[in-house]
Amino acid sequence: MDKSTLDILRTNNSPRSFSSVLDRLEKEGQVITPTVNVNGESVYQFFDTYSESLQLNNNSISISEQPVESDIPYHYHNYVEMMVPLRGGCTVIMKNKPIHLKQDDVLIIGNHSIHKVDPIGPDDIVVNISLRDTAFSLNELNALLQNNSHTNISGMLFSLLSDKNYGEGRYSFFKTNHNKKISETIWEIIDEYYHPDSQSEQIIRLEVMVLFSRLIREAYNNVDIDWKGDDKKTANLLSLLLYIEKNYSDITLDKMAKDFGYNSNYLSSFLKKATGLTFIKLVHLQRINVAAEYLTYTEAPIEKISFKVGYENPSYFYKIFKNTLNVSPDIYRKKARSNAQ
Repeated sequence: MDKSTLDILRTNNSPRSFSSVLDRLEKEGQVITPTVNVNGESVYQFFDTYSESLQLNNNSISISEQPVESDIPYHYHNYVEMMVPLRGGCTVIMKNKPIHLKQDDVLIIGNHSIHKVDPIGPDDIVVNISLRDTAFSLNELNALLQNNSHTNISGMLFSLLSDKNYGEGRYSFFKTNHNKKISETIWEIIDEYYHPDSQSEQIIRLEVMVLFSRLIREAYNNVDIDWKGDDKKTANLLSLLLYIEKNYSDITLDKMAKDFGYNSNYLSSFLKKATGLTFIKLVHLQRINVAAEYLTYTEAPIEKISFKVGYENPSYFYKIFKNTLNVSPDIYRKKARSNAQ
């Protein structure tokens, strides 16, 4: 971490009265009024992002600091928010459930998810990374998802979190155990943000995707993660999607349901409701995604790739591949090789 960046963070790390924030915004024509309430507490709608000096920030990715020793009431955004304690920790209340973040943990809060933040200590540093629907091609991910096109299972998670219909009430919590690569990626994002040049916006987008990829990889290694909705009975969607991503080649609905302790029909309906895709379409999506990577980066025969990703019948593999990507496997390989030159 660049010392100048740390100095900036510490300088911005000051108490702030929420009432004074509302007064300042009202003077600038931004009237914020409560919309609903949770257990008698007002809930505020924040659809704009502001700098520490309360200047409007329209960037697709923006960073702000959590003010120390300050009460942050229940509120929600129309964008995805990532909260990361860089020093110390914080407690976020997702409606009635407290989420305790330690240093380097990452909490990803979905679009329209109601939450509040308990006051943090005077020496704590907590950053909020706001990700609008234009950040790291979230709109493209949504389009890919709706068109059943080429995207991997993990890539759906941000897409779902960004969609109001799916993101509301959802969050993804990663206890990173001070993973060095994850913390270094977070610091690189912050350094780039506070020392911008003409390439910074693109670099930050790429680094955010790297961060998410590292979080997903840690999930494979059984780092403690939590993906929830308001309903306590809601299945752990992240675990379900990761299970599909890991076991795509020989997965069955019955085996997956048994491993998670669910009824097969319940699991099938939950996946359809949560992602918009059936179980078998999710499996096809992951298989074709992996097959596309093999086609791009290896010289393996197409028939061998078909068997590798779980299709015993190469003709059926050709059919599913073309239906998914609108191109045959051999043409896809030629185009991928041509683009790489």
